[in-house]
Amino acid sequence: MGRPSEPAQTGGILRGEEDAQQASFLELFFDLVLVFALVGVVGRMVPELLSDSAGMRWLALLDVVVLGLPLLWLWTTTAYVTSRFDYRNRWIQLLVLVSAFGLLIMATSLYEFEQRGVAFAVVYVLLHIGRPLLLRPLLREHKEVRALYTRLAIWASVSGVIWLAGAAMRGNHRIAVWLIAITVDMVVARFRWPVPGMGRPPTSAWAMASSRYLPERYQQLLLIALGETVLSIGLAFANHPTTLAAKTALVITFLSSVLMWRIYFYRAGQVLAEAVEMASNRAAAGGIVGVAHVLMVLGITATAAGSEIVLAHPEGPSVPAWLAVILGGPAVFLFGRSRLERVVFNRLAVRRLVGIAALALLAPPLLFGPPLLAAIAAAVVLLGVAVADARRAAGSPPESPSPSA
Repeated sequence: MGRPSEPAQTGGILRGEEDAQQASFLELFFDLVLVFALVGVVGRMVPELLSDSAGMRWLALLDVVVLGLPLLWLWTTTAYVTSRFDYRNRWIQLLVLVSAFGLLIMATSLYEFEQRGVAFAVVYVLLHIGRPLLLRPLLREHKEVRALYTRLAIWASVSGVIWLAGAAMRGNHRIAVWLIAITVDMVVARFRWPVPGMGRPPTSAWAMASSRYLPERYQQLLLIALGETVLSIGLAFANHPTTLAAKTALVITFLSSVLMWRIYFYRAGQVLAEAVEMASNRAAAGGIVGVAHVLMVLGITATAAGSEIVLAHPEGPSVPAWLAVILGGPAVFLFGRSRLERVVFNRLAVRRLVGIAALALLAPPLLFGPPLLAAIAAAVVLLGVAVADARRAAGSPPESPSPSA
């Protein structure tokens, strides 16, 4: 792991290849806060999904995007900061600690959202404007990187106005405005924060000092999300009567988590770092890998909410919004995993697309069955994808990555 006691090299705020191999203990501490944050997203979704109001149930689905995506974006931007800069520098350590505390405040606001939701937006905006402004004075000798963070600060200020405008509203209006705000953040990041008069950025925000550091960080992010799912399942089971249906739901939902872990790591997840290292354009590959992992984590988070629904109401009639998380969560996960397959092996992930189609086709008839039946169907589809992966690899040497040229 890292060596937090060592001072940063003289004048060396940027990391070198030899320094960017593994996450430091400080970064792993930051990851622990993300676990609490993802639990908070699920904890906010489930009561809304269990509401008697159909409109409220459907709006709960937006929580994954409007609340989960900003938390993941904060984690992602922090991961790229620590991948680019020397974690032994005291200013970088301060930045990570402040980010961790900010993430904690955002997560706590989810539990009393109408009263504390303002804190979610204010902290998010302060971090995304303040961190680039903190870094700029430290980058006088690195003009290209400094220009990049100048762009980021400008666009964070623009989207920040939208975030704060939403914070001043209540209920559905707040969610609608924040949906616009996070869309702006994602779109301008996709186009590398264009600013009129500044020309095309000379360096990429997704550039990596090491081809292995960020892939390993994303693997850790997946494990965090899966760990949050197991935590949600365990807490939900502990808080409900241990009927036979509930015990069956516990087994099925845990199995689904195990299968998602298996589908991710075999085989693209195992050789992800090698694939990025072999890619002709590491920055482009890193950007796609980031999107793929964020999609998978959003899918896993929705699956965790669906698991709590199944554990709370394994029997009785299903409602469409419940099926949207029970079946839609695994579908989004498989879609993100198919994007990863494209990066690592440069091929269409047919088995995963078939799994998505199967989940979509199963949704209408499952409306007439209990939530437990939908969870079993989702687990069977995931099992089918995992078995198909195993059959394809049977009798052959482990497949090597083959990213596009």
